[in-house]
Amino acid sequence: MGPAVEKAKRSAPNAVERLNGLLAEDMAAVDAIIHQHMTSPVGVIPNLAAHLIDAGGKRIRPMITLASARLLGGGGDGARKLAAAVEFIHSATLLHDDVVDVSSMRRGKKSANTIWGNSSSVLVGDFLFARSFNLMVETGDIMVLDILARAASVIAEGEVMQLAAANDAETTRERYMAIVGAKTAALFAAAAKAGAVAAGRPGAEATALESYGRELGLAFQLVDDALDYGGASATMGKNTGDDFKEGKVTLPVVFARDDGDESERAFWRRVVGEERTDDDFHRALALLKRHNAIERTLEAAREHASAAKTALRTLPTNAYNEALTEIADFVVERGY
Repeated sequence: MGPAVEKAKRSAPNAVERLNGLLAEDMAAVDAIIHQHMTSPVGVIPNLAAHLIDAGGKRIRPMITLASARLLGGGGDGARKLAAAVEFIHSATLLHDDVVDVSSMRRGKKSANTIWGNSSSVLVGDFLFARSFNLMVETGDIMVLDILARAASVIAEGEVMQLAAANDAETTRERYMAIVGAKTAALFAAAAKAGAVAAGRPGAEATALESYGRELGLAFQLVDDALDYGGASATMGKNTGDDFKEGKVTLPVVFARDDGDESERAFWRRVVGEERTDDDFHRALALLKRHNAIERTLEAAREHASAAKTALRTLPTNAYNEALTEIADFVVERGY
């Protein structure tokens, strides 16, 4: 573990709390907006939405929108509505993801589809998407509407790309990164860019923040890939192995498969395309360790996090810039 990672481990654990502290008033307003806009006379809608939205997520994406606006001297009601819209888009995609992936747990709780069923989860996800567009329209800014609408369509494309790649043991690194770029990084990028536009800075500053968000989102997903196999410490958590059980080819698998011999590649073809056992998972862990696949995935995440921090260097130096830099360290530190 290098000095940069050691520094991240010392400084990053409280990065989200520090950013949340800087944005305390904004985030309280965003929370109120979220709860106001997820009300409905149809009882299952607010109940199901609250089950996910109030389940303890860090709300990093809306904080990025707010911090991007504040970094450039903006903020206020428009940025807060956009931050709420970003959280609704994210929540909608999670509801849809859990149905597609047949997931039973989300944020340490039973997933909404397990409790209310697939149909209700999909339809409430659609409701949250619609609410996000309501909020965008309320800002009266056609540019931010375009940014987030485009992101929503790209995310949907990423979901379809991932579905098409399901159980495909030959998925390449390039194809997987394209999926991650659409499915995860697009919303981070749009969240940051929308904050800049809300602050009245749609030019170079918005481009820099968009780059920050995209690189941060890529790092975030790659660390999640590593964590599904226990991360660098190989600590098995509640949801460890979910990607493996679903037959997903993520970056650690790509590394181990491509560097393995023919018997190892045959193993990956079988477990990705067919039924998997607990013994298979243990062998997968051994192969990932043999080929240093987790560390290599985390190194790729560090490179994207470093690119995210580089994008911030062209922007004003203030507490919000520093906090966003710390968030990039935090994202990588989760893997250790």
